[in-house]
Amino acid sequence: MRSQRSLSRFLFAGIIGLCLAITLHACQSINTSQTLTATEQAATPPAQVAPQTDASPLPPETAAIAATAGPNGLFDPPRGDVRFVVISDLNDVYGSTDYPPEVDKGITLIPFWKPDMVLCSGDMVAGQDPTLTNERLRAMWQAFDDHVAAPLRKAGLPYGFTIGNHDASSALGVTGKFLFERERNIAAEYWKDPAHDPGVQFIDRKEYPFYFTFEFKDIFFLVWDGSSNHIPKEKLNWVEKALSSEKAQSAKMRILLGHLPLYAVAIGRNEPAEVMENADQLRAMLEKYNVHTYVSGHHHAYYPGHRGKLQLLHMGILGAGPRPLVDGTPSRKALTVLDVKFDSPELTTYTTYDIQTLQLIEYKQLPRFLTGHNGIVLRRDVEWNALTTEEKASCISKLGSSLCTA
Repeated sequence: MRSQRSLSRFLFAGIIGLCLAITLHACQSINTSQTLTATEQAATPPAQVAPQTDASPLPPETAAIAATAGPNGLFDPPRGDVRFVVISDLNDVYGSTDYPPEVDKGITLIPFWKPDMVLCSGDMVAGQDPTLTNERLRAMWQAFDDHVAAPLRKAGLPYGFTIGNHDASSALGVTGKFLFERERNIAAEYWKDPAHDPGVQFIDRKEYPFYFTFEFKDIFFLVWDGSSNHIPKEKLNWVEKALSSEKAQSAKMRILLGHLPLYAVAIGRNEPAEVMENADQLRAMLEKYNVHTYVSGHHHAYYPGHRGKLQLLHMGILGAGPRPLVDGTPSRKALTVLDVKFDSPELTTYTTYDIQTLQLIEYKQLPRFLTGHNGIVLRRDVEWNALTTEEKASCISKLGSSLCTA
């Protein structure tokens, strides 16, 4: 009996020992596996880690258009800290509820550049005609929504815009009332509809969509109603108050959107009614508050310019009717990719495309300066002191010395 008990104890001890051995071996295996995994991860070079960028494929229709750019493909410039695609003057003939093919082409192509926001410097519909009925005006805005706004909303792209003269002109009649008040009311009706929210972060929208401010990625945007050449004094007071605000001045950059430019750059628009009145005084105010860029449309001609400390991006068009520059240089339908790099001395870079050929429009293809009726505009990469004696004399002979300054 005693031997049987001893044998039982021996077998039990053996079984316990075997279990402990198996458990210890399993734990060592787990630890070894975990150690190898950690070692392998530590040895993985950073270049093999998947990049944190949007690698989603382009929509097929976008890729198809980009493929037409030529054997080297469509150029995609180096990105800045913030990227905008800028468009302007989309409208066709008065009352049209359709758009030129370049508008649809441009909107379809926008995802190629993966912008953070789309900007538009006005003329989204084809109004400024008193014979248009309310029903027609609403149909025009619905067409804009179908061709432009809805695709951008679907793509999740905010849309910063300003009102143009064909959207809701602020021209006044002899009685001091708006000549196109119905158009202004219907434009406001469209933009104040929550279904048409442009997706921007408003700061002041009391008089939206004519005067408003918004912010985006540490950039302060002010929008004024440049749908005619006159801004009332009380509205200019609002502009100055907005630009002097802590919100504006603490931003890394300030951009103004308006339809009419300060200075004339295109044939057929080279007259006082087609530019903002008192351009030099407006520019002085904008410079006082360190506005970097004024983006405008209306002249239907791309010209990257500057005057004083203010950058002047005169936008090309996607719609009907490109106009030659004032020196006779032909214009092309175009859109611009605007990259902002906060630590760059220039702060912004323009990459502009002929929307029909998808080829770049280079600075060197444009005149070094333009002499519209109300002052010189220098090409963006040219300073007054870099002009030749003959070039300076040419400007002075046309405009006089007071309008030919840096």
